[in-house]
Amino acid sequence: MDALNDGIVTLNDAFWTYLLIPLLGLLAVYFTVRSGLVQVRMLPEMFRVIRSQPGIAPDGKKEISSFQAFAISAAARVGTGNIVGVGVAIALGGPGAVFWMWLMAMVVGAAAFVESTLAQLYKVPVSTGFRGGPAYYMLHGLKQRWMGVLFAVVITVTFAFVFNSVQANSIVGSISGSAAAFGFDTGLGLQLAVGAALVLITGLVIFGGVRRIAHVAQTLVPFMAIVYILLGLAVVALNVERVPQVFADIFASAFGAKEFVAGGIGAAIMNGMRRGMFSNEAGMGSAPNAGATASVSHPVKQGLVQTLGVYFDTLLVCSVTAFIVLLSDPTYGETAGVAMTQNALEANLGGWAVHALTIILFLLAFTSVLGNYYYGESNLAFLSAKPGVMTGFRVIVLVMVFVGALAPLDLLWNMADVSMGVMATINLISLAPLCGIAFLLLKDYTDQRRQGLDPVFRREKYPQLTGVQCWGSESDEHGRPATTS
Repeated sequence: MDALNDGIVTLNDAFWTYLLIPLLGLLAVYFTVRSGLVQVRMLPEMFRVIRSQPGIAPDGKKEISSFQAFAISAAARVGTGNIVGVGVAIALGGPGAVFWMWLMAMVVGAAAFVESTLAQLYKVPVSTGFRGGPAYYMLHGLKQRWMGVLFAVVITVTFAFVFNSVQANSIVGSISGSAAAFGFDTGLGLQLAVGAALVLITGLVIFGGVRRIAHVAQTLVPFMAIVYILLGLAVVALNVERVPQVFADIFASAFGAKEFVAGGIGAAIMNGMRRGMFSNEAGMGSAPNAGATASVSHPVKQGLVQTLGVYFDTLLVCSVTAFIVLLSDPTYGETAGVAMTQNALEANLGGWAVHALTIILFLLAFTSVLGNYYYGESNLAFLSAKPGVMTGFRVIVLVMVFVGALAPLDLLWNMADVSMGVMATINLISLAPLCGIAFLLLKDYTDQRRQGLDPVFRREKYPQLTGVQCWGSESDEHGRPATTS
């Protein structure tokens, strides 16, 4: 097992250093410049459009709203990446990893805008609303079905299988921390029990379809995120005199002026960017699968909303974890998982905070399992619409949740890095030739806003756009073709 883990680490380091980070950085900067800093310039508009009301699907029920689509993606984003991943990044990369997470979020927000706008443009109608994502814009936009098939396979493995194993493992870790505090055995028996319970409750939700997932996500994610943020603010308030020093350590470590672990600035950049991408998912091609489900009047609306999700995830929730950990004088150079955050909360707020974090992490990681599952379901539907295939997929997801409860933490995180990196590379390669379309739509949107209109997109205005399945003149105000049944 150690040899396998060491091999994955070596592959990860080379892949991220020489391919993924340069590719993501160059494209994100290009998108930022080409869009006129859309991720900052249109921040007020993001808050306006997230309140958009959905239409009615052919089955007579409401389609997925802009906020619900945001909640599905936030469910996948806000979880172990924010609580466990940030702790791992700090442990291995020092405080400087936090700076690189912040910087990455600011720049890759433009990539989040491009991919989710394209997902909305090339979405397809289904009986319950819409479905779409990178596989669909690779097929309909690039006319490269093979690429869409490859992406669909990779994202299904990455999110539904590998990432869900990571979420399950983190839930077990947090519950073990609470159980140990009460003197309970934290061995294999507890892992088996928690794994079985996760399988049961996950199965009850995922067999209910995207609407049930959306309702669970929009209920749990905002509430638990607020509770977690309040805990973090309490820690900051108790240590307010040390906050300036924490900022100083973050910036000093980020540029190698103060090295905390072997590797110095290189470790900070690598771990900050890896954990940042796992957390905010911008450019990975995951959030567009949720963004495409939204019922909105213009593709740019959901592109803006999904960009807001990057800020919510990294600049808010991840920063809370960073300050919780850094205000507790952590030990650098070791992978500590959720225990690092739990220990920091206990040191500042007392033993009760460990159990509060266990509940928070359980609910956030559980909603992440649901969001991850939906990404797999959406892309499996791209590959095959047979009911038997979908049922088999759900069973495999539940098996991987159970396996994740038992597997070693390091191996799971390293496998997640590999699969995440491959998926992001495929998506970024597809965004390069398609990004001009997203900027064309952005201009259409801003032109309508200057006229005082609530923007509505019609594809007839741009005859050069081919492969678009919705948004015709006969469509309703949410882009659904009037002939869909």
